[in-house]
Amino acid sequence: MRMGVRCFGDHGMRPKSTDSPQRAASLLPLCILWIASFLSGGGYSSEEWSYVASLSDHLEGSSNFSIAIEQHGNLQSFEFWDGLPEDTKSLDVRLYGKVGCENKRTVVVCHSGPRAWHPPLFQTPPCPPDGYGKYMAVIGRTMFESDRVNVEHAKSNRMDAVWVPTDFLLLVVGLMGPSSRRVSAGVSLYLLTNPYHSDRNFGNKILDFVRISGLHRPSNGWARVYVISKHIAQADLPRKYKAADAFVLPLRGEGWGRPLIEAMAMSLPVISTNWSGPTEYLTDENSYPLPVHKMSEVLDGPFKGHLWAEPSVDQLSILMRRVVERSEGSTAKGRKAREDMIARFAPGIVADEFQHLVKAMQ
Repeated sequence: MRMGVRCFGDHGMRPKSTDSPQRAASLLPLCILWIASFLSGGGYSSEEWSYVASLSDHLEGSSNFSIAIEQHGNLQSFEFWDGLPEDTKSLDVRLYGKVGCENKRTVVVCHSGPRAWHPPLFQTPPCPPDGYGKYMAVIGRTMFESDRVNVEHAKSNRMDAVWVPTDFLLLVVGLMGPSSRRVSAGVSLYLLTNPYHSDRNFGNKILDFVRISGLHRPSNGWARVYVISKHIAQADLPRKYKAADAFVLPLRGEGWGRPLIEAMAMSLPVISTNWSGPTEYLTDENSYPLPVHKMSEVLDGPFKGHLWAEPSVDQLSILMRRVVERSEGSTAKGRKAREDMIARFAPGIVADEFQHLVKAMQ
């Protein structure tokens, strides 16, 4: 594991012969410096590795692009690092601190929340590391879970471009726990948790929720709920998805929805709220979009005063039962989900789109 931010300097690359200064510049490679929280774990980290891995696979040996990565922020998880596949660890060693181009041929990608962009709104190294105006371009890659960005985010944004994963977030940037129902005791619910903003006392939190919600114990007993609070290595996640019959995430808001994409890529029938980021890929053919009951105000935290969705509990119960009772239809949706994920978000497609966007900035 490692951390630190390093600036690119001129490493002396020059074309052997050119017709003009403009021609000479066009022959030099473009360097991509991807600054992100690669070692923190969580959704951002997984997405960052996916981008870098796909770009590396499809640009390796290219005379037009060179890729380097730098760790952003001080949060680093040894468990996350240990759980990474060996090819990802090798990629980290190969790309971290890699010598790049002169600044004017470097595109910096700041892959993080906008509060971390230069100047950061909390204690963290700035991105871009030397401020703006010294690089060919600086791109912010981010996402948001609520209905707006904060005023301070918009004021501090000096990026040349902001890339977001969904049309929903275009509207947001332009403006610059689910309830429970009774289910059959033969159904088991597995909750994979991550104490990112809380403690690990998830079992008691569930019991407290049951007490204050007024739920009554069914005559045949409660359905089984298993809380997985320990870290699961990235390399082991496919087995977890494979062991499930369906993936249910009645969220209030998502910038993208990485677990949904992963479950759909594993051919699982998916139930999730039809609002925010997931509207980019949830359809009636490949999933079970969950209707929104109402919009509610965020009462605390950094999104206080924003609005997000309250998924329909009644419809959630109906859809979950539908998945169980219509196994053939659920299986067909899972197959369609995998087809759509491969057709739209396979690594080669992502890498091609990235190249197109970067070249358009020259």
